[in-house]
Amino acid sequence: ERLSIPAISTGDIFRANVAGATELGTQAKAYMDKGEYVPDSITNAMVADRIAQADCENGFLLDGYPRTTAQVGELDSMLKDSGLALDVVEITADAEAVVARLLKRAGEQGRADDTEPVIRRRLEVYAESTAPLADLYAERDLLVQVDGMGEIDVVTGRIMEALASRGITGS
Repeated sequence: ERLSIPAISTGDIFRANVAGATELGTQAKAYMDKGEYVPDSITNAMVADRIAQADCENGFLLDGYPRTTAQVGELDSMLKDSGLALDVVEITADAEAVVARLLKRAGEQGRADDTEPVIRRRLEVYAESTAPLADLYAERDLLVQVDGMGEIDVVTGRIMEALASRGITGS
């Protein structure tokens, strides 16, 4: 809202397809239930379709994408086609705090995919597949890291400050 751009969460897209019992949702659910990443082919197609929509003309926020080096290459192609540039914010947090937050979210939102074993598996997969992307984006001078520990308002302030340091300000 502060940036007047849409927030695009791959998790939300996956859950909507699962809830709608679409073919894509059925395929995605099998991976999500185990804490695994949904395959790139499915994820890339969904993201490409979403960022091609009119509300993304002036930019968008991606949450949960890219998560693999192959997805980075695909996103690079999508951005080249759109003419938009990229800035990457990595929100860092203690692993045990992440587990506690996601378990709390599961209770509040009734999310069946947020069980402790699945959350811990997601963190393992993140360490293996996604954490290395921070180095890749840092080498491109596109990465800013933000401490994700603290109250929501405090972390949001840190994120907005980090974006402002990159020349991105809200309306």
